[in-house]
Amino acid sequence: MRTALTVLAAWMALACASPARAAPFAYVSNEKSGSISVIDVATDTTLEPIVLGGKPRGIVVHPARGVLYVSDQPSGSLVEVDLATRAVLRRIALGESPEGLGISADGSMVAAAIELTNSVLLVDTARGAVIAKIPTEGKNPEHAEFSPDGRWIYVSAEEASQVDVIDVQARRQVASIQVGKRPRGLAFTPDGSKVYVACELESMVYAIDVATRKVLATVRAGEFSNGVTVRPDGQRVYVSAGRGASVSAIDPASQRVVASIPVGQRPWNMAISPDGGKLYVANGRSNSVSVIDTASNRKLADVAVGELPWGVAIR
Repeated sequence: MRTALTVLAAWMALACASPARAAPFAYVSNEKSGSISVIDVATDTTLEPIVLGGKPRGIVVHPARGVLYVSDQPSGSLVEVDLATRAVLRRIALGESPEGLGISADGSMVAAAIELTNSVLLVDTARGAVIAKIPTEGKNPEHAEFSPDGRWIYVSAEEASQVDVIDVQARRQVASIQVGKRPRGLAFTPDGSKVYVACELESMVYAIDVATRKVLATVRAGEFSNGVTVRPDGQRVYVSAGRGASVSAIDPASQRVVASIPVGQRPWNMAISPDGGKLYVANGRSNSVSVIDTASNRKLADVAVGELPWGVAIR
């Protein structure tokens, strides 16, 4: 009897284990409900959400530590959350209206796009301190993404027709690349050779050569192209269409759309599982996340989350 009870206790402890110890999980920032939904990537079921309050938007996960970073618009802060305890470790002041976040491959820095000051802030994750404020030419910056080698940050801005390039070591903008109107989501290929940028008002995706900073190709995607992510093997680029309620799969070899997958209403930002097998799409007006099988380009499920989901991070 004692042995049976011991086994039962061990099983219950395992079942209640923290998501941080049973990765991967998808974390979804919900602007209106002030929460982070947690989805088990293995089963596509939700766990108890992390309640932060405020208006969480940008979201990234540290690549090595069980720490989540979320931008909160009302408080103008970067919220650091311990995934093991689900507790807020600290709030780092960023300034008015922070939006998209990027994190370096080694996890040492977070880049935060600050809308109202037209700048990108660099945060040292070890110290929990802002170490640089870098002005950008593009107005109302939304996304700031590190190149895989950590040398560059590419910045999109809603009131612009360009992508700004920041030299991380020099701590300044060094170039602008002309694209379509209202660039929003952007993502690098795994080898860092190219970056794909969705331009919402053009419903176009721009493929940029990082070495030359030249546009290599333009691809017409779904209506009001928005979020972008790239499969870990670099063989597919995925672009959400805010008005089209779909996700386009682009073959980077031919620079052509090879599939269009229906999802929820107003799909926004996305993330892909570490093995590249599943894509998770935040549907802002459906209060759901669509799960797409990347091998078949077929939607597997719609998972209910909080209100007005903005972004997804997976670890």
